[in-house]
Amino acid sequence: MPGPLQISGSVSVPEAELHWRFSRSSGPGGQGVNTTDSRVELSFDLAATETLGPVFKARALERLGPRLVNGVVTIAASEFRSQLRNREAAEMRLAQLLREAIAPPPKKRRPTKPSRGAVERRITAKKQRSDLKRLRRDI
Repeated sequence: MPGPLQISGSVSVPEAELHWRFSRSSGPGGQGVNTTDSRVELSFDLAATETLGPVFKARALERLGPRLVNGVVTIAASEFRSQLRNREAAEMRLAQLLREAIAPPPKKRRPTKPSRGAVERRITAKKQRSDLKRLRRDI
């Protein structure tokens, strides 16, 4: 866990740019629920970071716009009873979120039309179905 957060092969976020906050988790947890700070909030200041290149940063800011609060993206994890496992879950979620945010846009679809053979097969199948239904009818 300590060390930089690996986003992709060439992109990583240094540990100094990740801000952790811990609090008590809600829900069942036995006797330790009121004493352990197992809920984890991981924050990353996307607007102020210098680790992402300008292209990645602009792409991430655009795609994560509605999710950002003053340029900061926050991930909360409280599904495990252990703080360590919640930290790992929050790191994995943040890495996945940033990986999707900096991914290149999909290639544009080139419109194509069906081949002549595909059209003929479709029409033949329709005719066969029509003939089958016609034979079922009462005369």
